[in-house]
Amino acid sequence: MESKKQNCEPGLHLVATPIGAARDITLRALDVLETADIIAAEDTRTIRHLMSIYGIALNGRKLTSYHDRNGNEKRPAIMRNLADNKSVCLVSEAGTPLIADPGWKLVQEATKAEIPIHVVPGASSVVAALLISGMPTDKFMFVGFLPPRAKARSNALLSLINVQATLVFFESARRLPQTLATIRDIMGSSRPVAVCREITKKFEEVWRGNAADLATRSAHSPLKGEIVVLVDQTEPSKIPIKIIAVDLRQALSEMSMSDAVKVTAETHSLNRRDVYQLALSILREGHSPRE
Repeated sequence: MESKKQNCEPGLHLVATPIGAARDITLRALDVLETADIIAAEDTRTIRHLMSIYGIALNGRKLTSYHDRNGNEKRPAIMRNLADNKSVCLVSEAGTPLIADPGWKLVQEATKAEIPIHVVPGASSVVAALLISGMPTDKFMFVGFLPPRAKARSNALLSLINVQATLVFFESARRLPQTLATIRDIMGSSRPVAVCREITKKFEEVWRGNAADLATRSAHSPLKGEIVVLVDQTEPSKIPIKIIAVDLRQALSEMSMSDAVKVTAETHSLNRRDVYQLALSILREGHSPRE
């Protein structure tokens, strides 16, 4: 068993940090934090606190902020240090860097410059939420953050409605009620959903249920903290969506929208709400229903 502390090799080190419990840090992560020439952190206060817990001092080493707002400004200096064979440790505020995080642009530039890249795996709220959700883990799709505006959020969910994988995305506690209501309206009331908050922290909580129940619960019992939402995969349709769309377009040319949706849903044994969303998508393409 390897237990000796390792010095930090030159290159970019992508280091996962805890998402809640400080003891979830790995020994390799501590080694890199203690020996890297430069630490680039999404939130310097958070990493300072973590380092203080484990008695790691900077000892004159550079700690710099690196996040969405200053990434373009900070990357050139970091790249110069990497070109000079320095070791740079990149950490996000919590969890694994590059997951809904600006670090991927730095990795992209480092890859083009043939800079060595090292990964120190560890905590990830995406994987942790997937494991405790009770949903299928054999195939999943991380969506990141849904758009904050209602129309864009609806369109994003509509594009994911038939994905044959568990959907995982981040959401703010403030927008959670609206997002769950949109999932209910777009993906159907019975669609299984899980809401995980504050994973590995004191107030960790998991809601499991269908979209309708969780939308109602969220509206009456607002949550706080870090939120991960998971949506179970839909049952695969026996009829290809293209064929359903052809039938729906034909129906829209012959009857009103409500009648076209009703007939198409009954013909293919589909949820009427799902067919309605498909009809809206067709109408946005410029197809006009019969009045």
